[in-house]
Amino acid sequence: MLETVKYSYADILHTILRLPGWLATLALVAGGIVVALIANALIVHTMRSTLGVRHPKTRSLLTRSKGPLRLALIVLMLKFVIGVAPIDEAAAAVFDNILNVAFIALLGWTALIAVQIGSQIYLRRFSLDAEDNLLARKHVTQVGILKRAADTLIVIMTVATALMSFEQVRQYGVSLFASAGVAGLAIGLAARPLLSNLIAGVQIAVAQPIRLDDVVFLEGEYGTIEEITTTYVVIKLWDWRRMVVPLSYFIEKPFQNWTRETSALIGSVFLYVDYTVPVEKLREKLMEIARASPLWDGRVVVLQVSDAKDRTVELRALLSARSAPAAWDLRCEVREKLIAHLQEEYPDALPRTRQEVVAFGQHRHGDTPSMVPDHHSVSR
Repeated sequence: MLETVKYSYADILHTILRLPGWLATLALVAGGIVVALIANALIVHTMRSTLGVRHPKTRSLLTRSKGPLRLALIVLMLKFVIGVAPIDEAAAAVFDNILNVAFIALLGWTALIAVQIGSQIYLRRFSLDAEDNLLARKHVTQVGILKRAADTLIVIMTVATALMSFEQVRQYGVSLFASAGVAGLAIGLAARPLLSNLIAGVQIAVAQPIRLDDVVFLEGEYGTIEEITTTYVVIKLWDWRRMVVPLSYFIEKPFQNWTRETSALIGSVFLYVDYTVPVEKLREKLMEIARASPLWDGRVVVLQVSDAKDRTVELRALLSARSAPAAWDLRCEVREKLIAHLQEEYPDALPRTRQEVVAFGQHRHGDTPSMVPDHHSVSR
């Protein structure tokens, strides 16, 4: 029955259009593609007009799936056309292999879109713009790394399945794996950095030592995690430079993560003043500065005498802020205002150097320093 229909189409094309067999086949293929494109346009237009206005998410889904839908309709129409076209069995087998590869590519493409849509739907519950975005950064990082790993796996499986659909390639692959030997070892060594980074990506997605927008300190540089790929991490430094670090770095080497559990941080300000400084008055001023600053989160404000040196006293002020940038700005603000307060209210409390001058003649005759009238000078 199929063969009768096949030659009926050929007879119609030959009788009406006066075309040879190969040109009739091309005409059928072109006509099938045109019909598939028209059908795709009608389906997309109908779905958008009926569901797009009321359901914007459905419209977004249609936009992403427009390409796979077009390819699916073309493969379906060409499968029908090849069945009725006047071609021999060898040419039909070649066309069948091409359509099989196209169908496998369609499945891989659809899987990639499904992973992308699924990850976006899952991440809609989280917002990185929130003030305390720790949970959002955790899930965005995890989903992003796992999505890239899934995309890589889908692409590899799609290409491998497409190649294995050809008998010649399948036999070559089997013989290649059977005689791997030194070549296999060389390929394994060459691919070791890639494989180590992929494994590190899975470890980071599960354990999450870093997340997007985390503040980190490594290699003497301070910055924010801007991008995490399957092989490297991009860190935006404080002066807007970018540091690119292999993904395996965060598994193999130590680094500081300032926002591991929470974005809040405690900043420290050190002052070196004279022993005559009124610590309690300065503590009250620190509290006043913290309360007036919008950068302070209202949790920690402390002023302590952290050390006493031979000429100065070390004061350490601790203040908490909601984030690392806020903590840095708060430290600078407090340091500036405390110094200004000392200059205005307690200038004698600034660091000074004391010198004792003894009359030379009296000291030469054997008088002790306690018996000689001293003349003291103080220099700042």
